[in-house]
Amino acid sequence: MNWETMQIYLGLGDTKMHWVVRVFLVVLSTLIANFIATRILTRIDKQLEKTKTPWDNVLIHAAQKPIGVFIWLAGVTIAAEISGTEIDSKFSSLIHSIREVGVVIILTWFVLRCISESEKTLTNSSKITANVDYTTASAISKLLRASVVITSALVVLQTLGFSISGVLAFGGIGGIAVGFAAKDLLANFFGGLMVYLDRPFAIGDWIRSPDQNIEGTVEHIGWRQTRIRTFEKRPLYVPNSTFSLISVENPSRMTHRRLNETIGVRYKDFNVLPTILADIKDMISKHEDIDSNQTYMVNFNQFGPSSLDFFIYAYTKTVDWRTFHNVKEDVLFKAMKIIESHNAEVAFPTHTVHMANNSKMALMSEQEGSSEQASTTSSN
Repeated sequence: MNWETMQIYLGLGDTKMHWVVRVFLVVLSTLIANFIATRILTRIDKQLEKTKTPWDNVLIHAAQKPIGVFIWLAGVTIAAEISGTEIDSKFSSLIHSIREVGVVIILTWFVLRCISESEKTLTNSSKITANVDYTTASAISKLLRASVVITSALVVLQTLGFSISGVLAFGGIGGIAVGFAAKDLLANFFGGLMVYLDRPFAIGDWIRSPDQNIEGTVEHIGWRQTRIRTFEKRPLYVPNSTFSLISVENPSRMTHRRLNETIGVRYKDFNVLPTILADIKDMISKHEDIDSNQTYMVNFNQFGPSSLDFFIYAYTKTVDWRTFHNVKEDVLFKAMKIIESHNAEVAFPTHTVHMANNSKMALMSEQEGSSEQASTTSSN
């Protein structure tokens, strides 16, 4: 390549720069601009980590990738316009439409990332003193994302030349048909919406239903179904419409756990039973893990088949299942020690057989005859 050819390509002198060189320079400039923008945003993000507010980090995190894509979209479309002008003049109108649609998509992506980052910040951030409930934040986030996607889809259709009024009219007619065809899906959707609004349970709660065999820990609440992890560690997928038809109990939101145990002592210990009940009740009132502000009782209950039964009724301060059983074990052990301190015993199932005198003599004679027969057999 001689100097005259290089002048033509580079546009030196009175000649115009060749379109290939211009495309190369645009792509190179795009690459450099993207590199500089990435470095600047990364440095700003590190500086904003030191601030007390988390929302500046939310904007930077949400903007990092969309800004890079926007720079490449601008550079590529400019390069395409340069090459398209030289190749086909009609190509530039197509590039213009692609650029407009791309800008809408990038803005939508940025807003969606802002919503996702805000959800993470609201539910799990050390910079926020009172984190928002995950279920509430997830519901609001999903509604906002759906609104943004629908709005951006309408804008894209308008950009491409479609009539929005026609699309909405068709959507209304089609929505009726879809409503009839997918009524179960819509029932699950509105069931999930009711779960989000009423909040009978949240992720991490232990729930159970007395109407159906549903019990476990809530892992995920979706628009169509809720995933529950049973205590056998199996996933249970429940359609959201089910929760509008059944009763749901949420033990995770209990304020106390109830202790209700029945203990029996021997019938021959009835003389010391009132003293035993008084001592156990005093122990319950002074127990550090029992809430004495709640109802607590220690009373004789009934005459059992082989015991005098009394019950211990109280509420623990803890709601943790494992801690509750430790408290329950401690209370029962202390109750047994109180019983033993009064020379009484905890009863166990027994049967007393009363025999008439004639029957008793016949039984003794039969036993003696059997013994003699056994001794004769052994001597032979």
